[in-house]
Amino acid sequence: MAKYTKDDVFRLAREENVKYIRLQFTDLLGIIKNVEIPVSQLEKALDNKMMFDGSSIEGFVRIEESDMYLFPDLDTWVVFPWTSEKGKVARLICDIYNPDGTPFEGDPRNNLKRVLKEMEELGFTDFNLGPEPEFFLFKVDEKGNPTLELNDNGGYFDLAPTDLGENCRRDIVLELEEMGFEIEASHHEVAPGQHEIDFKYAGALKACDDIQTFKLVVKTIARKHGLHATFMPKPLFGVNGSGMHCNLSLFRGKENAFYDENGDLQLSDTARHFIAGVLKHAPNFTAVTNPTVNSYKRLVPGYEAPCYVAWSARNRSPLIRIPASRGLSTRVEVRSVDPAANPYLALSVLLAAGLDGVKNKLAVPAPVDRNIYVMTKTERENAGIVDLPATLAQALDRLKSDEIICAALGEHLLDHFVEAKEIEWDMFRTQVHQWERDQYMSIY
Repeated sequence: MAKYTKDDVFRLAREENVKYIRLQFTDLLGIIKNVEIPVSQLEKALDNKMMFDGSSIEGFVRIEESDMYLFPDLDTWVVFPWTSEKGKVARLICDIYNPDGTPFEGDPRNNLKRVLKEMEELGFTDFNLGPEPEFFLFKVDEKGNPTLELNDNGGYFDLAPTDLGENCRRDIVLELEEMGFEIEASHHEVAPGQHEIDFKYAGALKACDDIQTFKLVVKTIARKHGLHATFMPKPLFGVNGSGMHCNLSLFRGKENAFYDENGDLQLSDTARHFIAGVLKHAPNFTAVTNPTVNSYKRLVPGYEAPCYVAWSARNRSPLIRIPASRGLSTRVEVRSVDPAANPYLALSVLLAAGLDGVKNKLAVPAPVDRNIYVMTKTERENAGIVDLPATLAQALDRLKSDEIICAALGEHLLDHFVEAKEIEWDMFRTQVHQWERDQYMSIY
């Protein structure tokens, strides 16, 4: 991450002919929000004097306590390449502060910083994340609204002409690279219209910032191609959904704490305890890592998404996979997370779960190297494999039962998250869907 001073930001704004700055932040549900200011107000923003109405933002505060301050993180300065040469638009990601100068506990980014401090108290210096976000590209209608018509019939790693999203995906990569991303892979995914772009791992905070920036770029460039990009976990029945596999590693300085040359699978005790913690808490943090009603349409057998709590170094059906790379690249891949998750909250609960395993030296169960999808329920039970929650309602009940995961969110975020999601579930539960009419109207 670049290290900028105020003078650097002023200089870059002049050199790039920036006319507007978006002061960007993320709400409870992971949606990007921003306050756009003219460059004439940049000094005020950099002095942390830019105020906004927090009562208008999901999960923030009530109207009688609405004043919030935006504290820009100078190291997140970036100019959007697609904006006009006559006057470009830049972005600064902000933390949210109370009027008394204290961090706002309902700010997901501040919350992740809090959990990272707990990690540092255990002697670790970095928590790295390499995300693998997937998305679908749909055509839009004459009014610009998304349709369910895909723009290709491609499959895994296909090329043009089968992969008609290739040009759009290439333009997304070019824009990301111009913004400083190091792209590691870009390819068509399993389902028609589905794509994946992987970028280099980073410290948890920057990686979460990058995920939010990535989503914004993908949607913006797709629109320029007459397409709608969606990170909805399961937009179509009968094909794979979109995940966001999270490759996690803990470091002590330059040393990967998950690597032990002499350990079984060359994994350290720290890695094994971390895996045990994630497995222990997985059913309870799933409401956060898979936060929509639709998320649970993806977590079903047969479509590569994990729905069973287990780990392996060899097969891709369990919740956790250990990729083959070792040394500094040793990592734990959590495969259940989907791209609808608020990344700051998802990383908060994943880290807290893993650290619980490290602190309490939890024993990792035996790896499961069979295809879990073909195992019977009895075989899974005998192997100690439990299921992830099947609905958002079940996941919320599990979340509320887990003190470690609740503490990782903090009281404010937890209360507002549960309230919002219980409303969402109730709206879904009481709605009459087309499937029900197709199934029952004629026969009853």
